[in-house]
Amino acid sequence: MQTFLPPSPMQLSVRPTQNKIQPKKIIALGDSLIYGFGDPEGGGWVERLRRTWMQPDSLGHVLYNLGVRGDRTIQVAQRLEVEFRHRGELRNRVPDLIILSVGVNDSARVGRIDGKNYTDFTRFELEIAALLEQAQRLCPVLFVGMAPVNESKMPFLDCLYYNHADQYRYKEATRIACLERDIPYLDIFDSWIAQGRDWVNQRIGEDGLHPNALGYQTLLEQVINWEPLSSSTQYRRD
Repeated sequence: MQTFLPPSPMQLSVRPTQNKIQPKKIIALGDSLIYGFGDPEGGGWVERLRRTWMQPDSLGHVLYNLGVRGDRTIQVAQRLEVEFRHRGELRNRVPDLIILSVGVNDSARVGRIDGKNYTDFTRFELEIAALLEQAQRLCPVLFVGMAPVNESKMPFLDCLYYNHADQYRYKEATRIACLERDIPYLDIFDSWIAQGRDWVNQRIGEDGLHPNALGYQTLLEQVINWEPLSSSTQYRRD
C-alpha cells in the first residue's frame, strides 16, 4: 500500500542566502480541483500551498489560483493566455510556471448513467493536446491529475454521472499527451485508487465529486513531495 510522506522541511523552509535571489511566479489553472471547492478549512490544495509559501521562512513563491468550477478543457484553453499575460509581477513580466488540472468535467455523462460524455472522447483528445501545446509555448508546464469520485453518490446536481471507468479513460489520454510532450504528470487517480475504495471515499465530500479537507490535505502532501514541482520551484539568481 502506498503511503504519502509529510512535506519535507527542506522544501517548505529554504531561506534565500543572497539578496538577488528571485522567487517564482506561478499560476494554477483549471477546474474546481484547483479552485478548492469542498475545503472550508484550508481552501483547497492550491490555497494551502500558497499559504505555505507566504510564511516568513518559506520559499516566498507567488501562486495565483485561477480555478473555475465546472470548467472543461476547452474553457481553460480559452482563458489560458489572457490569464497568463495578466499575472506578471514586478520584475517578472509573465509567470515562470503553469500548473494545469482539468478533465474530470469532460468525462461526466450527461442526463443519465449511460448518457453521452460532456466532451466526446475523440474531441477531448484533440482539446487536451491543443491546451498542452498552447501552455508550453508560454512557459514550463506541470499537470496535476484528477481525483477519483465517490460513485455511490452520483448523480451530481441530479444530472451529471461521473464514474471511475470514464475518469480512467480521460486521465490516461491526458497522461499520455503529457508524456509525449515531456510535461510532468502527477497521477492522482491511480495513486488514490490503489489505496482502496474506503480510503478514497473518506477523502471525498458529501457531493461525491469534490475532495473534502482531508482529501485536499492529501493532495497537498502529494504535490509538495512531487519532484517535478520541487525542481521547478528552485530559486533562480538574477
